[in-house]
Amino acid sequence: MSGHSKWATTKHKKAAIDAKRAKSFAKLIKNIEVAARLGGADLAGNPTLVDAVQKAKKTSVPNDNIDRAIKRGAGLTGDAVDYATIMYEGYGPNGVALLIECLTDNKNRAAAEVRTAMTRNGGTMADPGSVAYNFHRKGVITVPASAASEDDVLAAVLEAGAEDVSRTPNGESYEIITEASDLVAVRSALVDAGIDYDSADAEFVPTLKVVIDAETAQKIFKLIDALEDSDDVQNVFSNFDLTAEVMAQLESD
Repeated sequence: MSGHSKWATTKHKKAAIDAKRAKSFAKLIKNIEVAARLGGADLAGNPTLVDAVQKAKKTSVPNDNIDRAIKRGAGLTGDAVDYATIMYEGYGPNGVALLIECLTDNKNRAAAEVRTAMTRNGGTMADPGSVAYNFHRKGVITVPASAASEDDVLAAVLEAGAEDVSRTPNGESYEIITEASDLVAVRSALVDAGIDYDSADAEFVPTLKVVIDAETAQKIFKLIDALEDSDDVQNVFSNFDLTAEVMAQLESD
């Protein structure tokens, strides 16, 4: 799950962390390999690689695995790394829009796995462009609320290009939205200010959100879980939103 709905599914996701850890590691390693292939192995000159490594470390990927992935991606080990990014579009229960981002070395396998997960869990595939127009590529940075006050976060990022800073409804973090091209500058501004961040990613953020009830949310979570079970699926972006009341209901289940 990615984008604005991260906060909404935190508790839901924690229940399955152990079962998904191996798949999560594999996807994080793949991101590191691709970043190193595109921008080289030097962290100082490859901000995309910096973010990929940062995310892997925060998820407790061992340093040896990270180092091997950097070398493999940069072609320093002789292994070939050749992944293609593919975006699929679809709808979940109650018409919730989905963008499914795949990073794969086998397009046919990725397409089959995405289609199977959708059809078995109440989703339908959509034609290219029919969903994507509702999303814009943005930089999304999450900062734990314990890391700094909202005033300190605002002071650090506004001049660097942040478009919006908001506190998530559960109060546990701040979400900073930037233009995708300003993501590195805003992330660097946080680092310069000594403010820790949880994640910094280019994501697809919906222009219009759809508020859903708890029953629909459970169905959406099930569908997204099924999609993310595929090693080829890197991210699932959606336009659903939850009220504080619905989130509290989900957390009490």
